[in-house]
Amino acid sequence: MIPTLIFDLDGTLVDTAPDLLNAANAVLAQRGRTAIDPATLHHMVGFGAKSLINQAFAATGGEPPPDDMPALIELFLAHYGAHMAEHSRPFPGVEETLLSLKQKGAILGVLTNKPHELAGPLLEKLGLASLFAAVYGAGFRPYVKPDPRIFTDVVTACAGTPNHAVMIGDSVTDLHTARAAGVPCILMSYGYTPVPVASLGTDIVLDEFSNLPEALGRLSFAT
Repeated sequence: MIPTLIFDLDGTLVDTAPDLLNAANAVLAQRGRTAIDPATLHHMVGFGAKSLINQAFAATGGEPPPDDMPALIELFLAHYGAHMAEHSRPFPGVEETLLSLKQKGAILGVLTNKPHELAGPLLEKLGLASLFAAVYGAGFRPYVKPDPRIFTDVVTACAGTPNHAVMIGDSVTDLHTARAAGVPCILMSYGYTPVPVASLGTDIVLDEFSNLPEALGRLSFAT
């Protein structure tokens, strides 16, 4: 049976941290806060724009008032949307490995908590969009990762089979999604998690994306 491979985006396929950092610092500057550095930002990515903003403000003097959050999110999304691909690039081995997997018959999809209206355009700008049968971001459904319904939805949209699918990501959110959906999980060690992925109890941890075909073989998925 053809495997359906569902990928996280930020920290798994694409190093988006530089452009996310610039957007976060633009919002902080609007409120007179100091900038955060790349190392601080890395631990804030993967939980959505609201969470990132809250964490950035908490790191620079305290979380913003709840009433200010809608305006801050709007500022963040406007800046990020205008600059999302200036410095973001696929991680080493991503393009070649995805193309090889697709050529061998694998079905590829993306499931991210990045806003849906940004996820697709980012993949387009980086020349990756055509590789995926479906891209689901936050807001496309009323639920997000780790809710297993969103995983089933994106697999179905890919014309895949949920019981022959794999979640591939970089964080505990991706692992929880996989466990809730009852599918294997492969995590990349180079991503944006504050907790080393090797400590999370996932099925396989990879240091390099190019090792993904071999890892799928270990899970008995032919590629």
